[in-house]
Amino acid sequence: MEEKLKQQPANCIKVVLFGPESTGKTTLSRQLARYYNSVWVPEYAREYLQNKWNNERKTCEPKDLLPIAEGQMKLENELAQKTNTVLICDTDLLETKVYSETYYSGTCDPILEKYALKNTYDLYFLTYIDTPWEADDLRDKPEHRKEMFRAFENALINNNRPYVLLKGDKQIRLKKAVKHIDKLLKNKK
Repeated sequence: MEEKLKQQPANCIKVVLFGPESTGKTTLSRQLARYYNSVWVPEYAREYLQNKWNNERKTCEPKDLLPIAEGQMKLENELAQKTNTVLICDTDLLETKVYSETYYSGTCDPILEKYALKNTYDLYFLTYIDTPWEADDLRDKPEHRKEMFRAFENALINNNRPYVLLKGDKQIRLKKAVKHIDKLLKNKK
């Protein structure tokens, strides 16, 4: 089990799009991967939970979090081998930890927590809540966006993760993210 949550070594810079639901993470992940002609790691939880909803009409439960975390790390580890520049991660295990704690009375599986804190990334892009909230089968807390944003920002601060706050429209966010990724790539050489 634990081996499945472990981040494998990779010869690339890893950045994470991080923040509450419906804040443009997937859109920006795709834009950045296209811009850098690289790969992006989709959010495994979306596929997993959409299948659960379609097949059982059930939403996420605590027992789903470890399989989601395993699926996320499997994708990340596989895709990290396909680039030597930058890997764009639509999420990470720290985000799963934040959701676990906010949705399930402050609790998080100890194994998930261990790897959420152990796995490392070069930079996080914290997406602000200034984008319109869009409903879908999985999104459920439009009235709690400020509280969720604070939970995500606190997770980054409390765990000493390097991050940049992204606000504004798609182009403003893309331009700011590219500026910071370019710095990382320049320092890598």
